[in-house]
Amino acid sequence: MGRKNASRTGSGVERGMIRELWAYRELAYFLAWRNVKVRYKQTVLGMLWAGMQPFLLMLIFVVLFGRLAKIPTDQIPQPIFYFSALVPWIYFSTTVSSAGMSLVSNMGLLTKVYFPRVMLPVSVALSNLVDFLIGSMLFIGFMVYYQLPIGSNVLLWPVLVILLVLLSVSLGLFLAALNVKYRDFRYIIPFAIQMLLFGTPIIYPASMVPEGLHWLVAINPLSGIIEAFRYSLVPNRAFHWELLLFSTVFTAVLFLTGIAYFHRAEKVFADII
Repeated sequence: MGRKNASRTGSGVERGMIRELWAYRELAYFLAWRNVKVRYKQTVLGMLWAGMQPFLLMLIFVVLFGRLAKIPTDQIPQPIFYFSALVPWIYFSTTVSSAGMSLVSNMGLLTKVYFPRVMLPVSVALSNLVDFLIGSMLFIGFMVYYQLPIGSNVLLWPVLVILLVLLSVSLGLFLAALNVKYRDFRYIIPFAIQMLLFGTPIIYPASMVPEGLHWLVAINPLSGIIEAFRYSLVPNRAFHWELLLFSTVFTAVLFLTGIAYFHRAEKVFADII
């Protein structure tokens, strides 16, 4: 009986926070646009940096890992192979890092004004979508240059974007709440993200991982998403759907538990921040 009540309470909290998110959606847009303006304030190139960052990293990866290390790319043109992974990776890494610090970096707002605290990490995810979309537009030039036909698998792209945003927000919620209480996470987050870069098939294809270590790729929810982004752009490429299925289930569970944990922790934010 107690477990049933607890599960009902938990699901009620999640539904309540989702309704609150919708009710305050205009505030989320305002905070997101504020983040975008602050990010590119007093820059010469402005939003062009959103496309230059993955493009320059792609060039470095092509030279270091493609030409010098000669890491295979599953017969995908090297620029396409790296760029298709770097755009979602940069979104994920910057969103998780910024969302994890969003409460601590907005202490004044938390102690003076009431609003749903979840809006801060959510607004980070929304603002970073601007950079993601700008970087994604460069794919059009790559596909034209390499004469890649557009297949029906490109329809998977918007679904993957939603999944990527939910995964980033879910982790951001956990880290933001933990960072308020344990400031060690400001050092843990960037280190963990650097380690995750090598544990995700970005530099190398998932097919390159030895069979005995496939489970390491499988338990990483980002692996299925990154591989699916490549699959959505490159037709006639083998893809392990079970990776994407695991990423989807993991993200859904993480999102619901992240909302529930954030709601419990948010009651004491103003007292301990």
